[in-house]
Amino acid sequence: MAVHHGKNGKVKIGANAVAAVQKWSINQNVEVADTTVMGDAWQTHLVGIPGWSGSVEALYDPADATGQVALVVGASVSLGLYSDGDVATKKYFNGTATVTSVPVETDMKGPVKITFNFQGNGALDIDTVSA
Repeated sequence: MAVHHGKNGKVKIGANAVAAVQKWSINQNVEVADTTVMGDAWQTHLVGIPGWSGSVEALYDPADATGQVALVVGASVSLGLYSDGDVATKKYFNGTATVTSVPVETDMKGPVKITFNFQGNGALDIDTVSA
């Protein structure tokens, strides 16, 4: 994947694009179990189970029936996270996630924003958009 600008980014729930997205992020992590004992000179650990989580920030659009409205707390969704658009041969992140919180921010000096926080449920894959 070459370096590219985020202006062509996109978020999809299944085949439906989420409207008015301004940014998205994902974080891949792994649990570790501490195995350090008294007298050790350095910390040690065992590697556990990997996971992922993230968020999508958008301008609030209650008319986006197949995108924003579908991202309710507790919903299990199939997410496609595209950093460089959804045209053929582009790479994207793909996985099932649970929506864990949906804060809405209203500011008198700007548009209303909504954030969708999610927790991965299973593997996060890197796929290629098919032709």
